[in-house]
Amino acid sequence: MSTQKSVQRESGSVEASTALRLEQEKVEQIVDALNTDLAATYVLYHQVKKHHWNVEGAEFRDIHLFLGEAAEELEETADELAERVQALGGVPLARGAEFEEYAPIEPEDNDVYDIRTSLANDMDAYGDIIEMAREHVELTQNLGDHASSEMLRGQLIQLEEDAHHIEHYLEDDTLVFDSAMK
Repeated sequence: MSTQKSVQRESGSVEASTALRLEQEKVEQIVDALNTDLAATYVLYHQVKKHHWNVEGAEFRDIHLFLGEAAEELEETADELAERVQALGGVPLARGAEFEEYAPIEPEDNDVYDIRTSLANDMDAYGDIIEMAREHVELTQNLGDHASSEMLRGQLIQLEEDAHHIEHYLEDDTLVFDSAMK
């Protein structure tokens, strides 16, 4: 590891002006919102990935594949958010501890739960992030950052689609017989 240190931009800072020509005060609000989205996305990513690794049971394959795809979507979303923060002149969050500190959702602990409990936890987190994304679409639109607003709209569509799939997995109808249901 290099012992030289040459900080180009400090974490939490926002450049005074960029080629995007948005007012500093507005950019600071947008960067804060997008970093919050970034933190929440990474917390959910790690939770979904954990469930992808640990899923068991008769419906293992389908749920395992879905959770793998959902995690990939979340990782892409996080990358888009971080790159937009950087384009706006901000510094994207980049450490696990920061993600947990800034995320408005509580990360699940390290225990392994049955898949119904795991998916219910995912559903709660998706719901919280969806509500926040809607607020941030409106915020960025009102602050004149139409590009961030459009990006968030696209992410919102994917979040809602994944939440809808989880909702289906949590339905009572299943081909698997549960002896406890007798």
